[in-house]
Amino acid sequence: MIFYLHGFASSAQSTKARYFGHRLAERGRAFVCPDFNAPDFRTMTMTRMLSQLDAEVGRAGGPVALIGSSLGGTLAILAAEHLAARVDRLVLMAPAVMFAKPGHHLLPPERIDEWRRKGSLPFFHYGAGEERPLDFSFYEDSLRYDAFGARFNQPALVFQGLSDKSVDPRTVEEFARTRPNVTLSLLEDDHQLIASLPVMWDSIRDFLSLE
Repeated sequence: MIFYLHGFASSAQSTKARYFGHRLAERGRAFVCPDFNAPDFRTMTMTRMLSQLDAEVGRAGGPVALIGSSLGGTLAILAAEHLAARVDRLVLMAPAVMFAKPGHHLLPPERIDEWRRKGSLPFFHYGAGEERPLDFSFYEDSLRYDAFGARFNQPALVFQGLSDKSVDPRTVEEFARTRPNVTLSLLEDDHQLIASLPVMWDSIRDFLSLE
């Protein structure tokens, strides 16, 4: 079974989720895209997302492949470490390997301070098409996790856009450099990687042995 893990403030109906879902369906492959906004975007945390994925993977009844985009890529890396026996391989698209760590600009320091003081801040939610509040507990909880330093042995295929303004390509290159199980593909694209969907699909199809 193949899982697609959507990014921050995205949804199970994102462009990439629908694209890969359609192509996997054409090949009769089981495809699951959990909605990490449920039950409420405001109270979302990495711990909740991992717990939800743990339960979903457990119901799958066997090793699964994870395709993760941006924050979903971060989640896939953490799952590969924490759910090692149940995760077979990874496909990571612009993975936010430095999420909530120095070098990643979720928000500048002054906005983090404001977030802490107010308890929540509005973020534009691309899945909903509007701003929605997110509690500061999301940021606090994220500090418990270190995707960049995670240890996992599963084969991983990584796609990173060279014009990405959200995830620094240099950090993804550094992440891949010391891991012999990781194959990195640098693309002339931005964070969304929409223009590269056909190219990525060709590589993913071979990597997951879909033909």
